[in-house]
Amino acid sequence: MAANALCASHAAVGAVSFSEAAHTSTRRSAAPQIAPASFASFHGLKSVSPSTVPANPLRAILSARSSAAPAAAPRLVAAPVASAEIKVALLGAAGGIGQPLSLLLKMSPLVSELHLYDIANVAGVAADVSHCNTPAKVKAFTGADQLGAALDGVDLVIIPAGVPRKPGMTRDDLFNINAGIVQKLVDAVADHCPKAWINIITNPVNSTVPIAAEVLKSKGVWDPRKLFGVTTLDVVRANTFLAELKGLRLIDVDVPVIGGHAGATILPLLSKAKPAVTLTEDEAAKLTVRIQNAGTEVVEAKAGAGSATLSMAYAAARFAESCMRAMDGDPDVFECTYVASDVTELPFFASRVKLGREGLEAFVPSELEGLSPAEKVGLDAMVAELKGSIEKGVKFANKAAEPLEAATK
Repeated sequence: MAANALCASHAAVGAVSFSEAAHTSTRRSAAPQIAPASFASFHGLKSVSPSTVPANPLRAILSARSSAAPAAAPRLVAAPVASAEIKVALLGAAGGIGQPLSLLLKMSPLVSELHLYDIANVAGVAADVSHCNTPAKVKAFTGADQLGAALDGVDLVIIPAGVPRKPGMTRDDLFNINAGIVQKLVDAVADHCPKAWINIITNPVNSTVPIAAEVLKSKGVWDPRKLFGVTTLDVVRANTFLAELKGLRLIDVDVPVIGGHAGATILPLLSKAKPAVTLTEDEAAKLTVRIQNAGTEVVEAKAGAGSATLSMAYAAARFAESCMRAMDGDPDVFECTYVASDVTELPFFASRVKLGREGLEAFVPSELEGLSPAEKVGLDAMVAELKGSIEKGVKFANKAAEPLEAATK
């Protein structure tokens, strides 16, 4: 399959609307073209100078665009006043990702209630972060019998629950354990907060997001605008590594990353980086491989003691903040994320999207045009692997649903 064939139908379209029909289909309808300048102002997590620290400092650090280099390290001022009333549930809050992510979510002025859920050891995490003098009210929920209460009335569900990778373990090795965890948690989401946005962190994301979609479909509450695979860590890494390589101010760097969230399915579009940079073929190839294998880099560095938990928590907080900003009415929120999509022939694909009050509002397929020769090869090469991961997730979800269907007959 040629890369051009994947995106030729979008040659004249800058952005594509995700219409109301998305409740039953992933079919797109045309929307006005989004000029590059409209999303150039949002490049993710930023720093601010002490002279311009706003009333909501964390929100600025997570999402504001600074036009000048910070004069000194950012500092926090008085406790921020929430500008939104968003209830968030974090499922897997006692784990390696869940604990630092709990703290980052507690710091967000957009969070009014933070529900921390895990099968054990979550009460201490909740007690700890609840002492931070920020507005979010923290509650702990332990075990399956409290899962429903953790989800009641929630607007945003974030799922890092599962087992981490260990040295020598591939993302496929995680599948049997983590697939079952995601299936059970999303089933509960469908029952208790069917209109909530869902951020899936649990690996392998290329399969767990399709599993979640199938569960929601089986429950009759499937809204593809509100289900997201969190691939933000790939963007964070791409930005960091490119800035280091070229001596750029990180605050200015934005590299879109498309495809999936495992190995060769992670495709950083270095030719689309902002600011534009000149890379030799060797530099681009080595940088791409490092971004694709960055998770393994951390696993090996920790020598069996864990995986990329802190950077993942940071990236998840950025994406959660973007979701909440969109819920709160911010009209200029763009992120790369793994979603139900027909930007390519694959049913799920990570690319840049625009977020709105009701979830995914538009795609930006124009970023898949004019790729470098190496990027076209990478796009073609990932298709079989990503397609297989998607099908594996769908097959698992459908097989898990068979006993339930039999029991109701």
